[in-house]
Amino acid sequence: MEQNDLTVRPIDGRGELDLFRRLPYVLDGELADDLAAGRRRPEWMWVALRGDRLAARAAWWSRPGGDTPLVLDVLDIDDDAPRPDRVDDGVRLLRTATAATVPDGSRPPEYSRLVPPDWREDTPSGRAVEDRMTLLERTGARLFVERLRLERRPGSPIPRPGERLAFRPPGDPGELVALMALALGGTLDAHGRDDLTRMSAREAASRHYEGELARYTSPRDWWRIATLPRGEPVGFVLPAHNGYHAIIAYLAVLPAHRGNGYVDDLLAEGTRVLAERNVPRIRASTDLGNVPMANAFRRAGYVGIGREINMTWS
Repeated sequence: MEQNDLTVRPIDGRGELDLFRRLPYVLDGELADDLAAGRRRPEWMWVALRGDRLAARAAWWSRPGGDTPLVLDVLDIDDDAPRPDRVDDGVRLLRTATAATVPDGSRPPEYSRLVPPDWREDTPSGRAVEDRMTLLERTGARLFVERLRLERRPGSPIPRPGERLAFRPPGDPGELVALMALALGGTLDAHGRDDLTRMSAREAASRHYEGELARYTSPRDWWRIATLPRGEPVGFVLPAHNGYHAIIAYLAVLPAHRGNGYVDDLLAEGTRVLAERNVPRIRASTDLGNVPMANAFRRAGYVGIGREINMTWS
């Protein structure tokens, strides 16, 4: 598709990966494996070309074998090109690629961008993030949430078990989904709060479980429900591997037990489960506005490695 002198098209298979990677981004090293695993498709990876120069690119991601893309996680423009030309090129690319990639009538998948912690400052990297957000806004997107990205690094002390709580794997998916629904009460998580504007807590929990947690290939016996000595559930923590990294996939304290510091016990248990399996690092994330959770990660020895920007379309 040519617009003036800009050619917008999907890549022609794995042979054009080098072309696609001419604009650098931290996820570039994963693209080949993602294509091989079915997490990406060439028809979901678009480029905008002026002659031989790559002016912009976009790519969507899905779970292995997924029929539709779940997230737009690569969107780049040539930061050396004049502004506003580079933003215009990105808008043209995104509009054309979205129309061809997203099913008719569907809301476009959420946009995710990994950014440095100081991106709001007047730096080249900050201006690059702002340019991408500007072009997204011109297509109707808005900022949904900013998230902290954290990591526990090799050599950090393994937390010792506490004595206040007992831990066990979930009895069955129904038990965990019920606890997840309870945990949505008063949640500070932006995605959880947004779900509750459109569906019941039980529906939101089931959707999250079936759509994400149940798809992890790491063992379910890593998961832990925390209970008081008499067996009353206090919360849960779900250590997992997402195909890229060991992660704390989900952690929650039930509303009736918040304010007692149990978040530290839960995080210590989840961290210990993964650390004892000698994973090279443990990744985690939480909303910038979820200050209690962010502080718990820091107390547990997790360090910030950046931010994530999520934008959505109405």
